Amino acid sequence: MTDQKRLVIDANILLRGVFGVRVRNLLETYEDSVWFFAPDICFVDARKYIPIISAKRGIDPPPGIMVLDQLSRLVEIVDRTLYEEYESSARERMVARDADDWPIMASSLLLKCPVWTEDRDFFGSGIPTWTTETVELYLRDA
Repeated sequence: MTDQKRLVIDANILLRGVFGVRVRNLLETYEDSVWFFAPDICFVDARKYIPIISAKRGIDPPPGIMVLDQLSRLVEIVDRTLYEEYESSARERMVARDADDWPIMASSLLLKCPVWTEDRDFFGSGIPTWTTETVELYLRDA
């Protein structure tokens, strides 16, 4: 990898990309200068929640699935075989938080980069985190 900035994206950010505009705009704006990654499980989770969120909003799920598929062209999917060697360390960091988030933490450790999330469980875990509100400060210096 080059010195290009990298950022791991949580499933909640993918869902914001599906149902909102700001995340998608940021991904598209910075796609040439920042490498965006998400563990495979984040895409699985997003795909699982799109029908639930769509139903609550009274909209059809298929367009949301199509948008998620489009996002997969902007966000590289990290396979479990790549991040699983960091599972133990990631779980230790998430033990007092949400242990199910270990793949995001492990991907961050693997790639040595921050996480873009709205999930406060990552705060204080020893890795840099960015929220949608502040992530452009990180992105625009790329």
